[in-house]
Amino acid sequence: MPPTALTGFHHRTAVRLAAALALAFGMLGAAGAAGSQSAHAAVAPVAAPAAENPPDSFWGDTGSIPPAQNVLTVKILNRTNGKYPDDQVYWKFGGQEHSIAEQPYVDMPANSAGRMYFYLGSPDSKYQDFIEFTVGDDVFNGNTTRVDGWALPLAMRLHSNDGSDVQVGDGYDLFQQDRDAVFQQFKSEVPTEFQGLADIQAPYRIPAPGSSPDFQAGGKYADYFTSYAQSVGVNESTSNITGCAGSLASNPDMCAALNRHVAQLPKDQWSTPSNFYKDGPANYYAKFWHDHAINNLAYGFPYDDVAGRSSFVSHADPKWLEVAVGW
Repeated sequence: MPPTALTGFHHRTAVRLAAALALAFGMLGAAGAAGSQSAHAAVAPVAAPAAENPPDSFWGDTGSIPPAQNVLTVKILNRTNGKYPDDQVYWKFGGQEHSIAEQPYVDMPANSAGRMYFYLGSPDSKYQDFIEFTVGDDVFNGNTTRVDGWALPLAMRLHSNDGSDVQVGDGYDLFQQDRDAVFQQFKSEVPTEFQGLADIQAPYRIPAPGSSPDFQAGGKYADYFTSYAQSVGVNESTSNITGCAGSLASNPDMCAALNRHVAQLPKDQWSTPSNFYKDGPANYYAKFWHDHAINNLAYGFPYDDVAGRSSFVSHADPKWLEVAVGW
C-alpha cells in the first residue's frame, strides 16, 4: 500500500478517533482533460443489489471468547471459505505477529491510533488489509476503511457489556464470492472512469481514485471533478477532492458533498443519503463499497463520516470484538 497515502489518512483518523474518545469519556469529472461536467452527468451508475448483512452463524461461537484482562478481547475469524487454513491467516499488532491457528485472540490494551493488519498465505503477503482504532481504558473507537483501497473483505462485530452489539464492514456478499468475482463486479457497477481501478493493482487490491495515476495530475481523468467543483466555488484538483486534501482538509462538509454529488443542492440537503450518487461526477469507487457494506456504511473517502455514513463504531465498556477476514 502506498505509504504516503496511508500516512496522510492515518493522521486524520488519529485526530478524529481521539475526538470520539474524548466524547465517549465525557458522556460516560470529465472523460479526459477536455471533458466537461455535462459529459459526466450523462453517466448513470449501474444499480447495485441491496447489501446483505452476515447471519449469526457467520460470527461463530461468541460464548467461548475469553474475558479480557485489559480493555477487550479481539477474536480473528477465518472467513476465506477454505481458501486459506487457519495457519495461513495472520494478524499483526503491537509488535506481535501470529497465525490464528497459533493465537486467534488478542487481549487488547488501551492504545492510541492503532492498526491491526491481516495477511493471507504468509506474514509478508501482498494479500493484506487492516482495521484501525483508538482504545481507551473503557471504550473502543474503530473502523474498517476503504479510504486508500480494498484488499480483503473485512467486517467487525463489537459487543459491549451493556448488551450493545454492532456490526460494520464489508457485506456478506463480498465474503461469499471469490475475489475475482468482486473485481469483476466492481467493474460492472462503476462508470468507465473508475473501471481501471480494478486492473492497476490486481489481483491484490482495488485502490482508491487518489492512488491511481488516471485521477492524478496528467492522468486521463485528472479533470474528472474540476468543472463540477468550480461550479460550486471550489478550485481543487480531482485527487484533492477524492482525498479531502488541500482546502478541503478543513472543510469536511464540502468534501463529502462533492464526492457524493450533492454540492449543487441547498446545504440542508447535503446530509440526506437518498440524494447521494444520483448523478456524476461522483466518487463511484466509494459508492460501490457503500452498496456492498453492512447497513451500507463504509469509509470510501476520508470524510465519509459526514452524515454518519462511515463504518466507524464507538462504545463504552466493550467486551469483545470479532474481526472476520475473507478472501
